Amino acid sequence: MLTEQAAIELQENLREQLILRDQLPTDLQLIAGVDVEYDKESDLIAGAIAVLDFHTLEVKALATHVMHVTFPYIPGLFSFREMPVLLEAWKKLALHPDLIVCDGHGLAHPRRFGLACHLGIVLDIPTLGCGKTRLFGDYEPLAEARGSIAPLLAEDNKEQVGNVLRTQAGINPVFVSPGHKISIDTATEIVLKMAAEYRLPETTRKADHYGREAMIAYKANGQ
Repeated sequence: MLTEQAAIELQENLREQLILRDQLPTDLQLIAGVDVEYDKESDLIAGAIAVLDFHTLEVKALATHVMHVTFPYIPGLFSFREMPVLLEAWKKLALHPDLIVCDGHGLAHPRRFGLACHLGIVLDIPTLGCGKTRLFGDYEPLAEARGSIAPLLAEDNKEQVGNVLRTQAGINPVFVSPGHKISIDTATEIVLKMAAEYRLPETTRKADHYGREAMIAYKANGQ
């Protein structure tokens, strides 16, 4: 297992490979949500990947995997806990997406290398992060209307690492940041499109649902 220092060094090295401009297909067809479910009673972790039609939001493919956590809880290194189970789920996936939406962060990370960045580099696929809570960065209050945006800035207020986006009027915003092969603006546009009815994008909602189902089924089978 990697030490904490080795994991930090790996993040810093892989960060140099990030592409923070759009390298998406001109006609986006398939978009995936990934999510991880932790068991409250054990060290089990479930990873889920749901591939949706970008236009209809119909689920086209699904893969889940359950295993024991292999990396300790260390703030800023969550991707090392979550990558193994997501990569195992990826191996089972019958249909690969054009873009992945992670329940978490990308560039909006203390070392500019959250889960969305890590997954994008390893799979060589466009990724973005959509977090429920702020991990890193400062922002000004944003308007209450759906689609309102405030830049998410590094603490020196000079570097934009993402956007704070209100996906539904009067509801808490989400925190959008690019992972790999996508720009901040495009990532924000896609999250808003995917969150037409609810606070979270449909990709995240589906992956969360299937991740919880996978954990329940695994435990029910006594595994």
